[in-house]
Amino acid sequence: MESRTLLTTMHWGTYEVSAENGRLVGVEPWSGDPDPSPIGRSMLGTTEGSMRVSRPAFRRGWLEGDRSAGRGRRGSEPFVEVPWETALDLVAAELDRVRVEHGNAAVYAGSYGWASAGRFHHAQSQVHRFLNTIGGYTRSILSYSYGAAEVILPHVLGSTDGLTGNHSTWDGIVRHSELIVAFGGLPWRNAQIQGGGTGRHEASAALRKAVGNGARLINVSPVRDDAPRAVETEWLRLRPNSDTALMLALCHTLISEGRHDEAFLAHCCTGFEMVRAYVMGESDGQPKNPAWAAALTGVAEDRMVALAREMAAKRTMVMVSWSLQRADHGEQPYWAAITLAALLGQIGLPGGGFGFGYSSTNGAGRPELGFRWPSLPQGYNKVSSFIPVARVADMLLNPGGSFEFNGAALSYPDIRLVYWAGGNPFHHHQDLNRLVEAWQRPETIIVHEPFWTATARHADIVLPVTTTVERNDLAFSNRDNLMVAMKQVIEPVGEARDDYRIFADLATRLGVREPFTEGRDAGEWIRLLYAQAAENAAAVGIDMPPFERFWHDGHAELRRQINSQIFLGAFRADPERHRLATPSGRIELFSLAIDAFGYDDCPGHAVWREPLEWLGSSLAGQFPLHLLSPQPADKLHSQYDHGSVSRAGKVSGRAPLLINPMDAAARGIQDGEIVLVFNDRGSCLAGAIVTDGLMPGVVQLPTGAWFDPSEPGQSPSLEKHGNPNVLTADRGTSRLAQSPTCNSTLVQVSRFSGTVPPVTAFDPPAMLSLPDVPDLPGPKGFS
Repeated sequence: MESRTLLTTMHWGTYEVSAENGRLVGVEPWSGDPDPSPIGRSMLGTTEGSMRVSRPAFRRGWLEGDRSAGRGRRGSEPFVEVPWETALDLVAAELDRVRVEHGNAAVYAGSYGWASAGRFHHAQSQVHRFLNTIGGYTRSILSYSYGAAEVILPHVLGSTDGLTGNHSTWDGIVRHSELIVAFGGLPWRNAQIQGGGTGRHEASAALRKAVGNGARLINVSPVRDDAPRAVETEWLRLRPNSDTALMLALCHTLISEGRHDEAFLAHCCTGFEMVRAYVMGESDGQPKNPAWAAALTGVAEDRMVALAREMAAKRTMVMVSWSLQRADHGEQPYWAAITLAALLGQIGLPGGGFGFGYSSTNGAGRPELGFRWPSLPQGYNKVSSFIPVARVADMLLNPGGSFEFNGAALSYPDIRLVYWAGGNPFHHHQDLNRLVEAWQRPETIIVHEPFWTATARHADIVLPVTTTVERNDLAFSNRDNLMVAMKQVIEPVGEARDDYRIFADLATRLGVREPFTEGRDAGEWIRLLYAQAAENAAAVGIDMPPFERFWHDGHAELRRQINSQIFLGAFRADPERHRLATPSGRIELFSLAIDAFGYDDCPGHAVWREPLEWLGSSLAGQFPLHLLSPQPADKLHSQYDHGSVSRAGKVSGRAPLLINPMDAAARGIQDGEIVLVFNDRGSCLAGAIVTDGLMPGVVQLPTGAWFDPSEPGQSPSLEKHGNPNVLTADRGTSRLAQSPTCNSTLVQVSRFSGTVPPVTAFDPPAMLSLPDVPDLPGPKGFS
């Protein structure tokens, strides 16, 4: 019996993967991980399971000549399996047709998603490199996770430092923080994950040490479980989307009681006088005091006053989760948090100041390595058109339509072909019923996928690709000293091929193989990336082993030292020498640039703007529950939702909806029952979990359930599996950032009556044999 055990890295951890006779039989966490995630075990039973895309598959209507909206419905038709050579001929011909007839701007390659943690077989890099080789594509910018922050922070701080990297490190927080105020909490479920892979999960241990050293931790959230596990935490409950109001009220107390740091504000900030006039009510007649904020937040006035005083008296770290900016006016809580921290005057001090995304990933707060890991070069994109990533449905529904973004007036390109490799828009995007309609508009949609996800089901052409364990790669764990030789564990399932081989073969057909491959096979690219990493490491005095030894051993751990960092420490010490990249060189509490844009939904300083959907709006009379849709604890986004770890957390096969006992009792809902969650945009079924872990008026349904409409290809349609994005709104945070607002969603919940429809998300689509399509088009001439 042939057996082997190898190390591999995922975005949720590093694992020892075992195979016998060509099949996966074991997945165990790497012994060096002190707090491993269980998610990796979902690879067992799925990698070789029935949901694999085994051969190239084409939507029947597309093969029959359907290229226009309104004929065949993507998502509802059967597929036809065709041989690889025919599939590649057809894909190359279609790419050539679109770029010749409509130009490369008519090709959209959002390909947003995490895909593989491997440095070479990173699907998004592969598809972008390929399309740049043939002339470019319309691209997306920003992130669903923190898009509003990506736009607002450069205006206020001059960069996005403190969002995804260059945070104040945990060691300084452990030693110096006396009070940690976490707006949006510090949930363990998110800290399992790190883009590019991770070796050691350390966030929970750092928080336990900080509290053990005497720090007090406050979880400011509608949900108790947004606190870290096994860490003593005060739960300060507040109404969803009201964090900005609370922050402004804290600022009011600091100013009115003279507890703000005037010296820091004068030395390191600009615009305080405009902010002061707003907070004190001098500019609009409404003081942003605790009495005002109590009605908005549900937090008592005296609690706000006491908190402001404590924050001023202690070394205080203000932490803000990524989730807060995924809401109506999502730019405001980030700007308000910076304003609050500036008034406290502790920015740049050990254990003080602010930071975003602590526990939103495992990497936040971990020291930087001092050099950059290399990645696959993507080349130059000759196409200038782009969209903020969350505006994809707007683009497809409104070609030529205008929109505003970050001070610019732009227009949507006319997309004829979508090429998606890595990621799942039917997970990430909001208002999926609207996306179903938008997805009908392009002439062709091509997807690379290992599994029959909703995105694959809504494609015209699905090319089967390998998973991590079916190919060689290497991982440099982000902000970690672990390097992993991700050796192939099993043979490709079915006829799956890696993305690189597919694009190289397409490049051959289009006459650009040499520019795409540069004459290298996958193994040679892996060696090149390793050599580049070794060169970068050597430049800062870190030695890496020779490639042959690294590959033989399977992994290597570099010399690592904790380089303590204080975010904005150098700036605080000398604001002139270390000027920020803002127009003033300082922290811009008031931005002349943003003010000049004239946006009423995002003016020149942090403000309270009432969300379009929240418990304080008139719509709450019809839909009285605020829906939160966080990252799930049992998978990364929707990856391996069909795996054992994710399925174990479902209720009657559906995603769990957390509901407060008072709200459940008012609706006659019992724990474990199937419930209907609905609003004007859509409806879904979920399994109720009755818990006092969230405040009344709030329900929580995690993302990640594979989209499973009762009428595939139609909209609206009852979603059977518990995907919250049939309920969330597809609108931008503001004209500044145009980012997602999924956490500003109101719903109603009721017991589901009638026959419960089965979940079919994990059933592969209907497949026809080739003779069932009489007129299979042959390869077309290439220009």
